[in-house]
Amino acid sequence: MVRSKKGLVVSDKMDKTVVIVVHTYKMHPKYKKRYRISKKFHAHDPNNQFKIGDEITVYETRPLSKLKRWTVEEPVKK
Repeated sequence: MVRSKKGLVVSDKMDKTVVIVVHTYKMHPKYKKRYRISKKFHAHDPNNQFKIGDEITVYETRPLSKLKRWTVEEPVKK
């Protein structure tokens, strides 16, 4: 099963690479309050088609560079 994540493009300055931010919620172990965690992922965008603000889905792939381990699958919302 291939892992996938949905996130928002925050940078498209690199060639064939986009940076997405994925927000998840965690529960505090003692106080039981939910808080938001943000994490950035570098994803391979072979056609340079996604711009800042696009919501996309990425899937896990083999390492393509030092930081890229994800590939763009499809846009969720432009």
